[in-house]
Amino acid sequence: MRTWIKICATTCIEDAAASIEAGADALGFVFAPSKRRVSLEEAQGIIAQLPGNIELVGVFRNESAARVAEIVQQAGFTAVQLHGEETPAFIRELLANLPPGRSVRVIKTIIVNGDFDVRLAQVCADYDCIDSILLDSGGGSGRTFDWQKARPLLSGNRKRLIVAGGLHAENVGDAIQKFSPWGVDVVSGVERQPGRKDPEKLKAFIAAVRRAEQS
Repeated sequence: MRTWIKICATTCIEDAAASIEAGADALGFVFAPSKRRVSLEEAQGIIAQLPGNIELVGVFRNESAARVAEIVQQAGFTAVQLHGEETPAFIRELLANLPPGRSVRVIKTIIVNGDFDVRLAQVCADYDCIDSILLDSGGGSGRTFDWQKARPLLSGNRKRLIVAGGLHAENVGDAIQKFSPWGVDVVSGVERQPGRKDPEKLKAFIAAVRRAEQS
């Protein structure tokens, strides 16, 4: 199975181009509070210069459904990634705010910490309008979550699984072997400094993912 690769926290056209050249499937643009945050105008300026076959993901946390829908429309996002306390009702409202015929994929993040099993069960049971769940250690910290603890709790999951949190070229193969995820998501593991990508790390990360698929 080919693993979907998202390079998150895109802040400039140079980094977007380097990510695409390295083989990324999707780029993420952070609108949640973060040192990697971009404005709508900055995102629009980057996206206007990108090829049409790259997936574009807006990353939000506890924003209003109307505002998320507005940004999706104005920036041209094909997916949204929700990192806050967004409920199924919020997601339905968000989708209802989009024009008829306009659809976006919805990715719901679950932070792997103390009550992860409860929140995972809730999302699997109640969030019928999401496309994927993303497991993260939280907030671009560069740390992995407890893979051994999380893995057995995923047996009942019926959603597409994306693994994030502390991934880099040296450990992403292990994550793929442990979780067999639909996708992986990386930020700090391909940066030279917060908010700026390292082209060599991008290439190494994506090459490591493709190697792991063959083993």
